[in-house]
Amino acid sequence: MTAPESRLRRALSKPSPAWGGWITGHTLLGPEEFTRAGYDYVGFDAQHGYLGDADIASAIRRLEHVPIATVVRLPNADPAPIGRVLDAGADAVIVAMIESADEAAAAVAATRYPPTGVRSFGPLRASLGHDPAALQARAGVFAMIETAAALDDLDRICAVDGLTGIYVGPADLAISLGADVVGATRDPAVLDAIVRSHRAATDAGLVTGIHAGDGKIGHAMARLGFRMITLTSESQALRRGAAEHLREAAEQ
Repeated sequence: MTAPESRLRRALSKPSPAWGGWITGHTLLGPEEFTRAGYDYVGFDAQHGYLGDADIASAIRRLEHVPIATVVRLPNADPAPIGRVLDAGADAVIVAMIESADEAAAAVAATRYPPTGVRSFGPLRASLGHDPAALQARAGVFAMIETAAALDDLDRICAVDGLTGIYVGPADLAISLGADVVGATRDPAVLDAIVRSHRAATDAGLVTGIHAGDGKIGHAMARLGFRMITLTSESQALRRGAAEHLREAAEQ
């Protein structure tokens, strides 16, 4: 049996950007509601969220028959948690705080089997099959660009063999550049770094992704050419919807 096609790759093949939601806590409904709303992928956060990689692996397995792509953000290139979420069927991993080509290469290696990588074989879903070549081919890997040090090594990072793309983190990028986190994408230095990252990755033939945080910023990033754009988390979406219902009720 051959591993099924990556849903993320399918979403990225469309003319429009792939729009994403973000999951930071335990939820059964969040991914399904993002699906019903028309989102292309859902990201699970093992860096800043309340979920461990084992929790995320279980959540991804439950989404096998829900038509949405899954990505996972991990704090580093440790092969064990990366392997667990990929074995559960995640379409891609986003590895945070990548600052050098060597770190990007380590992230890629964690998604590949020997002799080209260090991933251990152990698919957790029968539908994934048992073909190592197919399993590693469907596993996307994104290097998160979010520091001044990463910008200094940007071209070498983008040249790492096997990298699917880069994923920009505007908040940490703003802090690293001495800018305010609030309104980071409007700061000239941060915006310049975002544009630089997109151009370098595009020139290298990579997918460009970014954490937007709301629809307006997402629209602006799409106009810059980003292909994978995370719009909101489950808590932000819930808060905005709840506030709108309250506003409507109070106006009656």
